[in-house]
Amino acid sequence: MDGSNCLQTNLFLFCPHSYTYSNEVGYSSPYGYSTSVTPQQTMGYDISADYVDSTTTYEPRSTMIDSDFISGHSEYRIVGKLPCQNTTHPLGAEGDINDVLIKTLAEAHANTNHKLEIVHDMFRKPQDVSRLLYYKNMTQEELWLDCAEKLTAMIQQIIEFAKLIPGFMRLSQDDQILLLKTGSFELAIVRMSRLMDLSTNSVLYGDIMLPQEAFYTSDSFEMKLVACIFETAKSITELKLTETELALYQSLVLLWPERNGVRGNTEIQRLFNMSMSAIRQEIEANHAPLKGDVTVLDTLLNKIPTFRELSIMHMEALQKFKQDHPQYVFPALYKELFSIDSQQDLMT
Repeated sequence: MDGSNCLQTNLFLFCPHSYTYSNEVGYSSPYGYSTSVTPQQTMGYDISADYVDSTTTYEPRSTMIDSDFISGHSEYRIVGKLPCQNTTHPLGAEGDINDVLIKTLAEAHANTNHKLEIVHDMFRKPQDVSRLLYYKNMTQEELWLDCAEKLTAMIQQIIEFAKLIPGFMRLSQDDQILLLKTGSFELAIVRMSRLMDLSTNSVLYGDIMLPQEAFYTSDSFEMKLVACIFETAKSITELKLTETELALYQSLVLLWPERNGVRGNTEIQRLFNMSMSAIRQEIEANHAPLKGDVTVLDTLLNKIPTFRELSIMHMEALQKFKQDHPQYVFPALYKELFSIDSQQDLMT
């Protein structure tokens, strides 16, 4: 099966010979937890008051989310900023739309991420020195393949999250694929930020906390890439975003309307505007300006060009590795997302 056909299987990005895909709203994580959501009743965690670091606590509270708004299968359609079909719908006010979008994306984020108590437990877990040495002693080739496996698992979660963004599944299939091919690495960095322990400069990698230097190889460009990724992820962690804000930020980054090659610019801009309105409401309620009139949202938006630069750096490092080591086989989804075509999409 060629890359194009494989990307289009079941709408996008899951090869039937490699991955199990379902249109049901539910997810089984490689990290040992699962979620299952019925169309009639969508339950989740309202964790907007929590953020992840080595000191925070976790208290799940259930919320009821409009399943029609999540699935996009009912009468809702995107018109301007409002997902409605008639003007008498009770969600007519922008504030109400924001509230529904905020709850929807918060639940999508919770259902496609490590549970917070798992992250917290791993932060506090005593370091396994033998396993740490195992990773530090990996060859460049072993480290590349292991990181590709971990990144692929995270991207599977990101795809599930994208499917739950209201209006995303109504975009053309080509635009869905392009947004994910050019944006998945960027969202992985955002998600990495909630796995960072600033006190030790380490990240939750699978089921172990690893320091930055564990990912270094003898290649100077790869070392620069690792350092820049850690620096960017840490800078997001330092903003102490809530889980809900991280969910909205991921939607904003993925739907960035200036991506090259998208066809439905108007539709993507509308979805982006919805996410922008919602994250502005959420951040203004939770965060004071950082310095003068510079807000947390300003800082987050200014990071988006950095994400693009890191995506390009990752593609360049990958292409060099593949040229030097053509015998190594990467996961199918990873190969398709980060193909030469993907690099051209980023560079043009």
